[in-house]
Amino acid sequence: MTRTTCTLFLAIALASTQVHAEGPLRLDVEQFVSLPADVRHPESITSDPETREIYVATFDARLPQNERNNQLLRYSEDGRLLSRRGFGATPLTGIEFRDGYVYVLNFGASRLQRVPGRFHAASEIVDVASFGALAPPAPAPRLVSNPDGSKDDIRFGSAGLPAINGLKFDRSGTLYVSDSFQGAIYRIADATTCKPCKVETLVRDPLLATAGALPFGANGLALNAAESILYINNAGDGRVLRMPLPSGPISVLAESVHGADGLMFHRGMLWVAANQADAVVALDEQGRERVRAGAFMGIDQHGAPTGLLFPASTTAVGDWMIVANLALPLTPTAGDEWEEDVTRWTLARFKLPK
Repeated sequence: MTRTTCTLFLAIALASTQVHAEGPLRLDVEQFVSLPADVRHPESITSDPETREIYVATFDARLPQNERNNQLLRYSEDGRLLSRRGFGATPLTGIEFRDGYVYVLNFGASRLQRVPGRFHAASEIVDVASFGALAPPAPAPRLVSNPDGSKDDIRFGSAGLPAINGLKFDRSGTLYVSDSFQGAIYRIADATTCKPCKVETLVRDPLLATAGALPFGANGLALNAAESILYINNAGDGRVLRMPLPSGPISVLAESVHGADGLMFHRGMLWVAANQADAVVALDEQGRERVRAGAFMGIDQHGAPTGLLFPASTTAVGDWMIVANLALPLTPTAGDEWEEDVTRWTLARFKLPK
């Protein structure tokens, strides 16, 4: 074998090794904001693309109810608290900024509401739409084929309680809303101007429900750049789903995204807040993980998470991704979750890759 041939084989071997070594880009996170001392469990986050102001809504579901202090908070781009509006005992889930208003899914009241983007402590909260029990309350059973040739027949229960969770506007003003308990996606046409607003059940599907330990099915929503595909997280199943618009069918895009919660499409990728993995992952449109940001690194001396702990949602502000650290204990057992030790709740952030 000549020296030239050896050099060629070595170059091919090195190139092959480099290709096989490629994997998701790993990013570190840093603490960005400490919420006011009387506010806990930041669940959802959005931003105004013009002013870059950041909005945060909380999921405070403590018992007894009179201890709850649910808030909508407004921050400047550099993390200064500008205003807050109380929502009392009703926990909040998805929020989105649109045309000068913040649209809020009031989970506890089963309503879509809005407040002005420049809200203050006494700003009017306007009801836009209400959600109720569907008939039947649970979606159809899910039939699962197993490798050994057997089949599982998963039947879902539901008491008819709407669990409105994620929301996403398209460019025309149509709003899509997920229901985590009833396995549904709703559509509200002209949601910024409709009076009264009609809630249409766009689809119900067994893939939108879950029998997992995390009791939330359909969760975060996102649209691709062309707005031809609606992406849906199923938190309990750890899946990202895709549904061609206007009517499907729904299929699985990605598996094993543990606790797939908030979802956004940004710079050609799907950014998933994986709340049970304490990470934010970015998937390409084929479902392959390309970026993984953050990890849980402990509780600091102020009682705040270091890194990510139960991240629930994200928003992009300039070159930064801002993350809501929900840090919500899930189990009734004392001492089994780090979330139980949190006494100060935070937003984290990381630099977006170029």
